Amino acid sequence: MKNYKTEIKWAFIFTAMFLLWMTMEKLAGLHDKHLAQQQFVTMLILIPSFIIYVLAIKDKKKNYYAGNITYKQSFMSGFILTLFVVLLSPINQLITSCIITPDYFANVIEHTVKSGMFTQEQAEAQFNIKSFIITSLIGGLVTGAIFSAIISIFTKSKTK
Repeated sequence: MKNYKTEIKWAFIFTAMFLLWMTMEKLAGLHDKHLAQQQFVTMLILIPSFIIYVLAIKDKKKNYYAGNITYKQSFMSGFILTLFVVLLSPINQLITSCIITPDYFANVIEHTVKSGMFTQEQAEAQFNIKSFIITSLIGGLVTGAIFSAIISIFTKSKTK
């Protein structure tokens, strides 16, 4: 685990950022009054997520690899970070849905049914903790792998 100290540190930073983002969404009314705008605003979380990945991989390059990192090492660092983030994501979802915004699922179900986007049964199947945990696991793996691949292009050390 000592080899993954950097990735673990940044996974916890990522978790804190996610929970802060969800709290800000809740305070802004995006989980109730302004629910229609929530989907767009939530996509913006990709920006601080990407920045955290950049900082994490740069931290690994500087402090573990002494400033000299290959594409593979950089990608693996990002992917290990992804695995830790994904492991923490069910906890994020539980804290979000049980503490930060316990009425979110009821609100989004009501909103989507009233707007005609889903039937009651479809909305209940789509918007629940189990569905969100599964989505965060799969989405986290895919997004983290893509971030790692892109960032590693720019963080790898230049060969002479």
